Amino acid sequence: MSISRRKFLKQTSFTIAGSTFLSSRMMAAMSSGSALPELTGVQLYSVRDEMKKDAMGTLKALSKMGYKHVEHANYINRKFYGWPAKEFKKVLDDLGLKMPSGHTVMTADHWDATKKDFTDVWKYTVEDAATCGQKFVISPWLQEDKRKTESDLKGFLELFNKCGELCQKSGMKYGYHNHDFEFSQKLGDRTVFDIILSETDPRLVMQQLDIGNMVNGGAQALDIMKKYPGRFESMHVKDEIVSAGGNEKYESTILGKGTVPVKEIIDLGRKWGTKHFIIEQEAYQGKAPLDCVKEDLAIMKGWGY
Repeated sequence: MSISRRKFLKQTSFTIAGSTFLSSRMMAAMSSGSALPELTGVQLYSVRDEMKKDAMGTLKALSKMGYKHVEHANYINRKFYGWPAKEFKKVLDDLGLKMPSGHTVMTADHWDATKKDFTDVWKYTVEDAATCGQKFVISPWLQEDKRKTESDLKGFLELFNKCGELCQKSGMKYGYHNHDFEFSQKLGDRTVFDIILSETDPRLVMQQLDIGNMVNGGAQALDIMKKYPGRFESMHVKDEIVSAGGNEKYESTILGKGTVPVKEIIDLGRKWGTKHFIIEQEAYQGKAPLDCVKEDLAIMKGWGY
């Protein structure tokens, strides 16, 4: 089985209210997302090997099959897939593509405690995201040493809100994308995910709900959405089946072919203010990744997205 994003990010991150009544913070999250246009896109990690071999050719293929939006998962030394920000934006523009969000892991090393400010490396990350036209700068990992105790986690989450303020200056929001440990790991009597949602300001920090990753953590998207209505401005649209191998019980598959009630989830998301629906498939069951994301897009269109 292909390497999961969870394992990939873990290896690379150091190198680069209730269901009925919405709290005022939740209402703020819903209203902040309401101005965004609804869109369907693809996370480029879905075609990571293809992007590595021939990024231009892969982007052309995605554009040809009907994608209008992509989400990056490769930003290294101020370059997206080898292109500086301005050049990458031109590549996307020429292909009729936009990049409303992207994934770059923020770690504690991006904060200079002596200066009480973000490092230049992280400031450049935000600057380059803005140059590419992103609306969301999303971190898809939470380093393990910052979630050993509730106090450790709360301290690190203060940086989330500070980063939200930094992104706000460029007309963007900071965001967090879940995997599975957020739902299976508890600190005190709360899960890591509960702590993240309670300690981040939705006016500054958005949540991108990966509806497939959480299955390996024993959680279901509908339950989480009902617990935190209006908190998810973006979703990773993903389905899951029992894995044929590897370290995780479930792996992703073609939308509608697995155990996740995908359409019910995204329809509820749309009702409660989700605007960005980002397809991601990480395992392919013998099919070509590009064929998979083409089929995924056709299914989403059939569902009205």
